[in-house]
Amino acid sequence: MQNSDKKKLSTEPYKGVRDFYPEDMFLQNYILETMRTAVESFGFSEYSASILEPAELYEAKSGEEIVHEQTYTFTDRGDRRVTLRPEMTPSVARLVAARKRDLAFPLRWYSIPNVFRYERPQRGRLREHFQLNCDIFGVPNIEADIEIISLASAIMRAFGAKDTEFEIRMSNRRTLKEIFNKYNLTEEETIRAYKLLDKKDKIDDFDEQMQKLLGKKLSLSDAPDNESALVIEKLTERGISNIRFDPSIVRGFDYYTGIVFEVFDRSPENNRALFGGGRYDNLLKIFDVDDVPAIGFGMGDVTLQDFLKTHALLPHYVPTTDLYIATQSTEFIEYGEALAEKLRVEGINVAVNLLDKKLSDQIKTAGKQSIPFFLVVGENEITTKMYSVKNLNTGKEYSAAESHIAEIIWSDVEGE
Repeated sequence: MQNSDKKKLSTEPYKGVRDFYPEDMFLQNYILETMRTAVESFGFSEYSASILEPAELYEAKSGEEIVHEQTYTFTDRGDRRVTLRPEMTPSVARLVAARKRDLAFPLRWYSIPNVFRYERPQRGRLREHFQLNCDIFGVPNIEADIEIISLASAIMRAFGAKDTEFEIRMSNRRTLKEIFNKYNLTEEETIRAYKLLDKKDKIDDFDEQMQKLLGKKLSLSDAPDNESALVIEKLTERGISNIRFDPSIVRGFDYYTGIVFEVFDRSPENNRALFGGGRYDNLLKIFDVDDVPAIGFGMGDVTLQDFLKTHALLPHYVPTTDLYIATQSTEFIEYGEALAEKLRVEGINVAVNLLDKKLSDQIKTAGKQSIPFFLVVGENEITTKMYSVKNLNTGKEYSAAESHIAEIIWSDVEGE
């Protein structure tokens, strides 16, 4: 007898994370595959690393807010402090530092890891997401800055976005640092100034807080520094005209050293930053090796999906199964499986009914699973070797011999 007092388990996932049903997985795969195709067209190679990293990797350089407020950090059974990765840049820096002498620079690397941050779930922000990370190592000049921003633009276009629908805003941390140095700030105060500027649009009393920190009103020029102006000029020559200088772009991580940028949705319905990145030339110092110049960005799937939905760019669900073979009774299941095996050799993805169900119920099953083609196996089909293939989306029916079933499905799909 079961204990009636036992608490019933919830079917809800952990707060701030996602389940992926087949329809969700279809969209997720579309997003990740589109990312991969666009990135690899620029000559980038994929890498990966463990989801677990030593906590000190992030404490060394990521920023206090992320380390102390947003990470999932715990002590393992070996009394080691471990963190579920909140970002990928420290990991890729570790990989490069570990084999720096053996690698052939410049490197163009990318990854699409699952990352985790403990923050309040809201539109565009969850406690886990997948993030495309693209980095160029070993190029100290602005050619790498130009290429990485060009890649960011190309990815947006690969998803069907028009240049009028998104905007690239960039700044220069090196220039901002020079400005803050004029206010005689300590390193800690400079970091606080960056944090304030990064949250400018979210803080009602931003001017008052910044003036209190600086001792006087902050003065930022809307005119780009020479380096930023040249990057914008070169990008414009490449046909990327939806870019502008914005001195308030900072990025939240402490490791940025030069050009930083963010991509914004221009729609009033989703007016927010989608993703961004920048140059980080000093990160390898934490591993006690010589620095390697680097620039990169991280693009999350959640904010991207919001953008695609806002601009009606989401694809329609297409199941991976092409054909559902129904059986008039359980005695025909074995025959249905044999037919399925022959069709799979011809590239058709086939599901066979395995239950004692009425044909009407089997049609409902195929329909609910959005399987486009339906075929019945019974005594008559076995005797005549002729089959009726029905397109459940259009209602069209075809009579075909076994050797023509695949051909009919392929031609029907191409004709739609």
